[in-house]
Amino acid sequence: MLSNHFENGMDMARLAWSRLPHSEDGELDGVGLLSTSSNRNGVESLDYEVIENYAYREEQAQRGKFFVGYNVAVKWFFALLIGIGTGLAAVFINISVENFAGWKFALTFNIIQKSYLAGFLMYILINLALVFSSVYIITHFAPAAAGSGIPEIKGYLNGIDIPGILLFRTLIGKIFGSIGSVGGGLALGKEGPLVHTGACIASLLGQGGSTKYHLSSRWLQGFKSDRDRRDLVTCGCAAGVAAAFRAPVGGVLFALEEVTSWWRSQLMWRVFFTSAVVAVVVRVAMGWCKSGNCGHFGAGGFIIWDISDGQEDYSFEELLPMAVIGIIGGLLGALFNQLTIYVTRWRRNYLHKKGNRVKIYEACLISVLTSVISFGLPLLRNCSPCPDSDPGSEIECPRAPGADGNYVNFYCGKDKEYNDLATIFFNTQDDAIRNLFSAKTIHEFSAKSLLTFLVMFYTLAVVTFGTAVPAGQFVPGIMIGSTYGRLVGIFTVNHYKKLNIDEGTYALLGAASFLGGSMRMTVSLCVIMVEITNNLKLLPLIMLVLLISKAVGDVFNEGLYDEQARLRGIPLLESRPKYVMRKMTAREACGNQKVLSLPRVVKVADAVSILRSNKHNGFPVVDHTRDGEPLVIGLMLRSHLLVLLQSKIDFQHSPLPSHSRSGSGAIRHNFSEFAKPVSSKGISIDDIYLSSEDLEMYIDLAPFLNPSPYVVPEDMSLTKVYNLFRQLGLRHIFVVPRASRVIGVITRKDLLIEEESEDSATMELQSTSVRGQRHKTRLLEENGADAERPLLNGLLVQNQRRVLTCGPVMK
Repeated sequence: MLSNHFENGMDMARLAWSRLPHSEDGELDGVGLLSTSSNRNGVESLDYEVIENYAYREEQAQRGKFFVGYNVAVKWFFALLIGIGTGLAAVFINISVENFAGWKFALTFNIIQKSYLAGFLMYILINLALVFSSVYIITHFAPAAAGSGIPEIKGYLNGIDIPGILLFRTLIGKIFGSIGSVGGGLALGKEGPLVHTGACIASLLGQGGSTKYHLSSRWLQGFKSDRDRRDLVTCGCAAGVAAAFRAPVGGVLFALEEVTSWWRSQLMWRVFFTSAVVAVVVRVAMGWCKSGNCGHFGAGGFIIWDISDGQEDYSFEELLPMAVIGIIGGLLGALFNQLTIYVTRWRRNYLHKKGNRVKIYEACLISVLTSVISFGLPLLRNCSPCPDSDPGSEIECPRAPGADGNYVNFYCGKDKEYNDLATIFFNTQDDAIRNLFSAKTIHEFSAKSLLTFLVMFYTLAVVTFGTAVPAGQFVPGIMIGSTYGRLVGIFTVNHYKKLNIDEGTYALLGAASFLGGSMRMTVSLCVIMVEITNNLKLLPLIMLVLLISKAVGDVFNEGLYDEQARLRGIPLLESRPKYVMRKMTAREACGNQKVLSLPRVVKVADAVSILRSNKHNGFPVVDHTRDGEPLVIGLMLRSHLLVLLQSKIDFQHSPLPSHSRSGSGAIRHNFSEFAKPVSSKGISIDDIYLSSEDLEMYIDLAPFLNPSPYVVPEDMSLTKVYNLFRQLGLRHIFVVPRASRVIGVITRKDLLIEEESEDSATMELQSTSVRGQRHKTRLLEENGADAERPLLNGLLVQNQRRVLTCGPVMK
């Protein structure tokens, strides 16, 4: 009762917070959103299930133990390539962004020595050029590269086929678009797009490259099925996070906690190996850049905010302000999610409908606004005198304009003064976060400056998110959180004057709290924050603020990526079924729709008619016994049937079964021929030409259907069906009447088959089906041959009753 009241209370809070209707969309537009003109039923699912038809079994029978070892070696080799490719992509993006930003600030600071107005105009023009290049690439070349890409990749790993998200042009648009948008100073980051970049690299390696741009290699074409590509894309997601934050363990946990819906131990090893390879590549690149080979590339770029020399201990009195930081993070994170929903919906319904030109104008206008704020606000701030520095301190005050570090001298009348607002505003985001996290810089930032930056940057982040550029929210979230975290730290220092409190520690906790309140990650985010700050002592505090911020944020809405996925019309299957499903059965979920089935031997004209009359992607195949009773023998996928119609080599003149399930009819095709391309543009019925003679032919579907589809009884609760569907990564489930007899029960010991001794295994592992066979033998010995007939009849009745009773096989 208490849990129900609590759940109802949370639902009422969500309703009061947001009355926005859920998206019912299904078609991608130019910015990655799904247009309202189509229905969600147009979104297809991926075939993660292994189709064990006779063609598959024939192919597996021809493969020996050598092929098994070779397949495992290829998977590890691809994991190595994904790590190297993602690491190199991250190096290229980081070096490019740092060089563009370095040239921009160097040129601007050289000009402002003579005229601040001329430097102001130059700063605006450089940012505008970079942002224009990014939005032009997205709108005219790679529309699927807009946004962070994490909701789309999460949908793909959840089993949703979203067109265009893993193409070669999407990868190119993601890389160069991120360079322009981040280098142009917009309030967004490159970390989210790096996850999408790693996924694209993994998918392209698995299919051997891009055939459209003639960049393919046959020896790399190792994985063509959706199931194999899913594992590769998972490795790519972890590699993207590892490359973005130099956090290999955090990358593995991010893939496990946030994006994947299906996991196994073998995959974890490969994901961990991929992340380790990325860490090595990035480390080598950083060592190479330290030699001065990377231009303006300095301490930034590869994120590492070392606060190991910060606060070493904390007292019990500090737990209260730290808990307050968690509450603030939950509230501001939930508000950020809700505001982005409003802004994104308004963009889709009113602004982006007017075409690509309006999208370009919008991004350029936001670029100019961001430049004006970041350059103009520090000019309005009075400079502060430099604090007395310790003799052994490496922090100097002031620093020349354009130099990395704290206490930047910007528009100050005296030499020994600095502008605290310019230290965080008129700077790259990585350097600004490093300044906010810096230890032993007490009272560097005033509360007024921090509050001004928080309001303005929070507003810019909300407005910028959703534009037609690659945009991540990790680094902007860290900047927002570290600002109010340091603000709380200032009040804590002033209140507890005798405690050894460092404001940089509170900035770190604030960053973790905002990310937890917005993205609702816990374990992976905790590890990422520890890895990028190199301070394990703060782990309990980070865990505390993450738990509080996530709990507060969950009262109002869901995480950022879940909300954006829903807004894009991506039908995610969440980890937990809805409460209302407990009161529904499988039959009720099917509705009253008529089942569209195929006979075992189907006429080509009938198959074409069925494919043209509906868009279902799976059809039950029904055969008849000698007594005329219908019997479901398997599931035929639409894509497999289209392959058979296109090849025509399985056409036959006779309407009778070919009786060659494992013969020549089953090995005419390579099983890889049935795999759908990653571009999601598989064969269409309109692409197949069939003559009048072909339409009069027949196809025996038995060798090509899935003879063992998953089946549930019609009165099973929808909650159990939901868990089965999601945990196994299924696309179709048959709903049948309850069986009349049981031929056996499999328990755990029946699955523990020993390969060493068949005799001992036979003695120790006796399933109920084996015991049932012995019982039948004993009956035959006692009662004669007549005892066998009722047992066989019971088995036949059970098999005959496995007939579909409800709606068509959905997508």
